[in-house]
Amino acid sequence: MAKQVEFYFDVGSPAAYLAWTQLPGLCAQRGAELVYKPMLLGGVFKATGNASPAVIPAKGRYVEKDYERHASRYGVPLTINPHFPIITLHLMRAVTGVQMRHPERLDGLLKAVFEAMWVDGLNLNESEVTVATLAKAGFGASEIEALANDPQVKEVLKQNTEEAVRRGVFGAPTMFVNGEMFFGQDRLEFVREALG
Repeated sequence: MAKQVEFYFDVGSPAAYLAWTQLPGLCAQRGAELVYKPMLLGGVFKATGNASPAVIPAKGRYVEKDYERHASRYGVPLTINPHFPIITLHLMRAVTGVQMRHPERLDGLLKAVFEAMWVDGLNLNESEVTVATLAKAGFGASEIEALANDPQVKEVLKQNTEEAVRRGVFGAPTMFVNGEMFFGQDRLEFVREALG
């Protein structure tokens, strides 16, 4: 069986952004396929009783510093978004729809959205900012609206989220290699080892 990393993520997670900056290269080095599994983090939190570290001030401050440490280690930019939390339902439906209908354009979409969110610190709660961000990736507003409102797309995102919870996912990012779960951007070395 070909080596794979299943990557459960939501673009609203800075930790998912950090993992995303590293996983394509890591998978290429190990000859593994990166399988994107868009999910709705809010749905996972609700189902598991988990919450963002930001809701606990002391933990939030620590985790923010830890994200900055990882960004420095990975050599990637990171801006803690001042508009956090961003409601990502529409964005994650768009990601899911592009993955389903235009998979060759998924990388460009993820780059535009992750960078808008976690490099430029844009307020993607504002529809005009989101439209401009998606336009940078070559997507028109009507095209994204059609994908985000497609019943099949909505169902796949819901199924991905339910599947994640069934598999033990409680946050993002979560990766699976050969059925073994690894949670967090700080577990990528274990992912690398699991790929052999």
